[in-house]
Amino acid sequence: MYRKSMIKNGLHMALPTLAAAFAVGPAHAAGPAFKHTGGIATITFAAADAALKPAAAGGVDFVNAKTKEMPVASAFSADIAQADLIAQLSSVGRSGHAGILEGADGDGQSTPLFLGKPAHEEGGVAPQEAGTSNQPFSTARADGATGSTNKIYPFRAAGKLFFTDNGASFICSASLIKPGIVVTAAHCVNKYGENRSYTNFSFIPGYKSGAAPYGAWTVKQVSVLSAYAKGTDTCSQAGVVCKDDVALLVLNAQNGRFAGTSTGYYSVGYNGYGFTSTNLIHITQLGYPACLDNGEIMERNDSHGFKSASNTNNTLIGSLMCGGSSGGPWMTTFGVRPNLTSTTTGTNATPNTVVGVTSWGSTSTGPKQMGASPFLDTNVIALLNGVCANFPANCN
Repeated sequence: MYRKSMIKNGLHMALPTLAAAFAVGPAHAAGPAFKHTGGIATITFAAADAALKPAAAGGVDFVNAKTKEMPVASAFSADIAQADLIAQLSSVGRSGHAGILEGADGDGQSTPLFLGKPAHEEGGVAPQEAGTSNQPFSTARADGATGSTNKIYPFRAAGKLFFTDNGASFICSASLIKPGIVVTAAHCVNKYGENRSYTNFSFIPGYKSGAAPYGAWTVKQVSVLSAYAKGTDTCSQAGVVCKDDVALLVLNAQNGRFAGTSTGYYSVGYNGYGFTSTNLIHITQLGYPACLDNGEIMERNDSHGFKSASNTNNTLIGSLMCGGSSGGPWMTTFGVRPNLTSTTTGTNATPNTVVGVTSWGSTSTGPKQMGASPFLDTNVIALLNGVCANFPANCN
């Protein structure tokens, strides 16, 4: 089972703009409570929190941050999930009107920082090839054998998310869906039902072994659905396999620019976008799982996915990822599209479209399956409409 680890020793972190040692500071009180309006829960942080803070002053320790525990489905059954797959193959179509908001590839301008090479994760994080679920997949480094992809679109629009909880530093994964808007899992911003936010968020697009080629971006506002924050969401296992494990982060601008201005950002698909009429889909998953390469580099996983009715209509894929990959994007039609010379496109062909984020794994590593809440007009689009209305510059 994935566990939550605490920081034990403070180390120093070198940043070009900060001379202070980033040692672990004293324990802090629990994060602030959410404000609820129209079914959406938000926390807006003070302007003073826009700058990176050393850990001694309550900021993130980028070196010793540990993986935030990934929700684990103790009641998960690979046999039931397989029955769901068989049922989908004979189904007659998806519900709702599928939609998409298109992304962009950015201008590639870099603002490099070095945050410090991460310390080794101390066990407790197990990987999730086909497992006993018989769902085939392929997990590998996003990098090639000799080349790096973290500065290339579409990879660079994904990154590592750092934050603090009660004075300890943790990590998840996340990605950009607007120039100044990041999507991640709700469990990466608050614990289900506790109605409070974690603090000191810092998103690092294109993160690799402590390097931040596009800088470190602090967060102005966190937004989740009130049902998740209050613990009343629809879940087949409370707080784990839920309908709305989705959150948005509003970034602070730097010199009039946002992270996505440089890195680009992904398209967003919802209400079944990318799924076939039998509710099947091909998914590319990106993230920074601690059980693979110590979470230092981006990992890529490719798998077919399907809607699992017994798991709150979550999408299930085969994957070797684990804790640390939480909140990382699940995309359809991933990559740079080729020029068509003697064929035509298929349906739902918009490239690099996020349709979910890593939400949970099973207690047993045998099935090697993971789940993601479905992207719907009632969760990700409702959240996006809200933040874009309040922060239009972030949405361009």
